[in-house]
Amino acid sequence: MTTTSQRGPRRSAPRALVVRDGHARPGPAQATEMFLPFLLHEGYEVRVEESSEIYADREVMDRTDLIVQCVATSAISDAALRGLLRAVERGTGLAGWHRGIADSYGSNADYLQLIGGQFVPRPWPQDGDRPADDAGRSCCYTVDLTDQGRTHEIMAGIEDFTLRSEPYWVLTDDLNDVLATTTYGARPDDPWRRPLTSPAVWTRQWGDGRVFVATPGHSLVVLRDAHVRAIIQRGMLWASRTAMAA
Repeated sequence: MTTTSQRGPRRSAPRALVVRDGHARPGPAQATEMFLPFLLHEGYEVRVEESSEIYADREVMDRTDLIVQCVATSAISDAALRGLLRAVERGTGLAGWHRGIADSYGSNADYLQLIGGQFVPRPWPQDGDRPADDAGRSCCYTVDLTDQGRTHEIMAGIEDFTLRSEPYWVLTDDLNDVLATTTYGARPDDPWRRPLTSPAVWTRQWGDGRVFVATPGHSLVVLRDAHVRAIIQRGMLWASRTAMAA
């Protein structure tokens, strides 16, 4: 499915490919639809695909300036993964939030290396009292900007802020440029023994391409938060090939 602005496609317009699939929460369609008007307003021609198999189409990928991924599934074909890796290495930007990017294809080492992080759900209390719903798993936590984040264009004008959402931490490496973090304390019934600071927003250079990841986004309410929405919108523009060429 292809969506274009009312003015019609321009030959020089940047191209965004929105890929949504699987069981990401919130629903991939609902979550990505929130950001389509923004991309159209910014002059993008937007193509929406319901399967990651589009990554295997070299002709499409060569014309794509920005991939917005909202996929939560463990499987990707070899051809699709090769196409994604090739596109980013050659300059196509990749952006996403929450499970739609940081919990996709988790068993594939090449994908994890591209993204630079993998979600790890916070362990439940040791007494086995597993919360039954999202409300029981949610808590208030602060998203703290790093020194690098305070000078980065994605975070311009944004100060530390608080969210109420299901917290996650991330297994990651030091090739990421971390713009914001969250810190989780250690309760008496937790298996870890000291507070853990985990990246909440990061960017990553991969070949000639840019990768942007925001971990907040567990619900539509979180995506509507003014801080989260601004960070994701700016992150998409930052990652895009056209931003790099500017």
